[in-house]
Amino acid sequence: MSLGDDNDGFGGGGSGQTRTRLPEGGSGDPYDDTRRPPARSSRSLITVVGVVVLLIAAIAFANRGGGDGETDNTSGTSPTAGNRNPTSATGVRPVTGKNGQIPTGFARDEQGAQSAAANFSVALVSADILKPDRRREIVRQLFVQDKVAELEGSFDKAYNRDFLDKLGLDANGNAAAGLTYVSRTAPVGTKVTQFSEGAATVEVWCTGVFGTAGVSSTNPVTNDWFTITLALRWADNDWKVETFSQKEGPAPVNTDRTASDADAIAKAVEEYGGFTYAR
Repeated sequence: MSLGDDNDGFGGGGSGQTRTRLPEGGSGDPYDDTRRPPARSSRSLITVVGVVVLLIAAIAFANRGGGDGETDNTSGTSPTAGNRNPTSATGVRPVTGKNGQIPTGFARDEQGAQSAAANFSVALVSADILKPDRRREIVRQLFVQDKVAELEGSFDKAYNRDFLDKLGLDANGNAAAGLTYVSRTAPVGTKVTQFSEGAATVEVWCTGVFGTAGVSSTNPVTNDWFTITLALRWADNDWKVETFSQKEGPAPVNTDRTASDADAIAKAVEEYGGFTYAR
């Protein structure tokens, strides 16, 4: 599902897709080779090498983070600044707070802004955004207070009855009996283009599956690639969306993999849960 025409700023319907021990010491002169048979020296060397390898492995494992009792890195530093490999995960765990189905309590730094933007993108291009009651909850959770009323009207206008009819959905955003509407977004990467203490602009590169699964569907489930740009503001002790827009791509070359049938797609959507995304 598309949020609409490129850079429309509010997500209106448009022409896009519905879419990480020391060697044992002996007494006496440690350099006296007469007291150290060659065989023992060889075994000691192997032992030392083995211990060093284990220590390196242990350090690498510890640096991955994510274990119980570890402390999150929310010191306010920017882990992405000067990062030579910006698409790599940092290893910092996602936030633990949640308002409904949407994570909350992001750090007031670049990484926190990226995590917020990724999670907000998932909500903005979801099946729930087409359901009027759920849409109002999402808008009030994601957007700064002074934009809520305006955006509620814009969303309602964009996702009007005609738009829902084209997707095979009723006025409440529900598919007909025997059909399952699919709108599942997966962020592929994030990039901060502007950042200050109180504001940030983040681009989120996404892919996803969108459409209606079912034998009689006239809007089959397809995949799409797009980039959402979110202008964020620090408000109410968290990141909130001020404005956003969408553009197509970057998209890879499609493979020739055989498409799954409608039942398999509908079953996958019901059985596989979504994620909380963190940079």
